[in-house]
Amino acid sequence: MQLRQAITKSDEETEKLIQLVLELKKQKNAVILVHNYQIPDMYKIADFIGDSLELSKQAAKTDADIILFCGVKFMAETAKILSPKKTVLLPNLEAGCSLADMAAPNQLEKMKKKHPKAAVVSYVNTSAEIKAMSDVCCTSMNAVKIVNALPNEEIIFLPDKNLGKYVQEKTKKKIILWDGYCSIHHELNAKALTDLKKQNPNAKIIAHPECQEDVLQVADHICGTGGMAKFANSNDTKDFIVVTECGMTEKLREDAPDKNFHSFCNICPYMKATTLPMALNSLENNQNEIILPQDIIVKAGKALNRMLEFA
Repeated sequence: MQLRQAITKSDEETEKLIQLVLELKKQKNAVILVHNYQIPDMYKIADFIGDSLELSKQAAKTDADIILFCGVKFMAETAKILSPKKTVLLPNLEAGCSLADMAAPNQLEKMKKKHPKAAVVSYVNTSAEIKAMSDVCCTSMNAVKIVNALPNEEIIFLPDKNLGKYVQEKTKKKIILWDGYCSIHHELNAKALTDLKKQNPNAKIIAHPECQEDVLQVADHICGTGGMAKFANSNDTKDFIVVTECGMTEKLREDAPDKNFHSFCNICPYMKATTLPMALNSLENNQNEIILPQDIIVKAGKALNRMLEFA
């Protein structure tokens, strides 16, 4: 009885927080972006749910004065770059990214001097400073297209070496790999995936290209988070094994309710670091505003816009 009462009270508090955020959003002319990997409660306050770049593009099209980005820091920075006149808020400044942190500007400067003829292609999972030092950005979905569109024969690709290896298999150009990786995807191993496949022999495997090569080799489909629901809905198969951060499985069950999704994933603590109280506090007090130097916004904007032109 006590447990049931506690659950009911918790549900009521959650619903109250959701209503407070939604009311405040209207008052402040804000748009709320929620990444696929966030906890399910965050979906309930979202205007848009999706992958990082698509969210920033959606926000840029709105007439909102404020963008509340429920994700990690590099995502909020991207939103600021694409919407420099809007106020961009990040509910939790501690929500970083292990992959983005593996690319430091001083390291990239050394790499550029070592390979002066190479173009720099940076994954969107990078800081604003790294984007500003890049020739063009890319996503997991368009990385191959971007690389092949460049005139350069050598490409410094950063920071994800697993995605870089995937690109190398699909281009004749020389990919100069960065020694970085997403700690969540990198730790997923092929043996555990194979064992899960044996338990679900009819399931199709959907894997994120940030996974290691041996995992990608057994996948039926490789794509970023934005393409996972699309593949599941367009496929006759009912069962899927999802190889990415665990939050995506919950989102896929919402987007494709007639399909069955089996988890093969790790939980990203950064993606789960944002809560409804944090979102309310950030929006209410304009707390944790993302502020970038104008030259960084301009240079990073060129790299992002060049990607959009190519893609």
